[in-house]
Amino acid sequence: MNQNSKHDLFRRYPDNPILTVEDWPYKANSVFNAAAAEVGGKILLLARVEDFRGMSHLTVARSDDGINNWQIEKMPFLKPEPEKYPEELWGIEDPRITRLEELNKWAICYTAYSKGGPLVSLAMTSDFKSFERMGPVMPPEDKDAALFPVKFNGLWAMLHRPVPKSAMLGAHIWLSFSPNLKHWGEHHEIIQAREGGWWDANKIGLCAPPMQTKEGWLILYHGVRTTASGSIYRLGLALLDLENPAKVIRRTDEWIFGPKAHYEREGDVDDVVFPCGWIKKKDTVFIYYGAADSRICVATADFNELVDFVLSCPDHSNCSDWWKS
Repeated sequence: MNQNSKHDLFRRYPDNPILTVEDWPYKANSVFNAAAAEVGGKILLLARVEDFRGMSHLTVARSDDGINNWQIEKMPFLKPEPEKYPEELWGIEDPRITRLEELNKWAICYTAYSKGGPLVSLAMTSDFKSFERMGPVMPPEDKDAALFPVKFNGLWAMLHRPVPKSAMLGAHIWLSFSPNLKHWGEHHEIIQAREGGWWDANKIGLCAPPMQTKEGWLILYHGVRTTASGSIYRLGLALLDLENPAKVIRRTDEWIFGPKAHYEREGDVDDVVFPCGWIKKKDTVFIYYGAADSRICVATADFNELVDFVLSCPDHSNCSDWWKS
């Protein structure tokens, strides 16, 4: 690739993809959009698996190094149960995992696809063998949700992306708070999709859960550019205040990672990179992303380079309508 066309802070693993449907122990159409966590000394992925009806469920895969020799569970970890949970009628998708040390559990935010549209549901687990459903926590249409690992002023916090009925209003990232993980309020729209010709105009959404740094909460998000031949999903960064996550400190103007490799540009949905999980190991950040809604890939970046890059971006802490520029 010409050096002038390179524009990625993350470096692709040369043997991508790391997981495809050919690796799966049971019949499926595709595997993608996996959440990630470090559990028991192993890297755990909670992969979205789509069957031949078009419905999705979630399955666990584990690896010692997070790249090779994946051990995939022979049965799904979390399957839709529309008889008990009617909001899961058309499947469950795109999980994000957050470790809640106060509860000694992992929280899984996922999208349940109901007749009324997608919505945010929550499940808890202590071992990724069994789980407790907490049911829907946001009404449709809403998705791309993840929890912060700590409380703010005694309240849990969640980032999510509601979609207004009017497409002209855009789809933006919101922040909400809860005393008990079930009932949510104090809603704030914090990161707005830009307008016009921007790479992240009109529609954005959270990717992986917030990552804590000394400078603030590092946010990885996707932006969608609509073109004559379809949509392009690319990634950007934002930085939120450590004590007040409703305050945006920085945001990248340019995308930092986008579909370039053939396995990202061709698949069930072309031109998509979509991470639902990232892991920090020493000074390296691993993102696990769905490529073209068909396979799971990994890319890495230097943690300090990511923080330095987002800190070099324009200061948005005192801006109110900069996204329209």
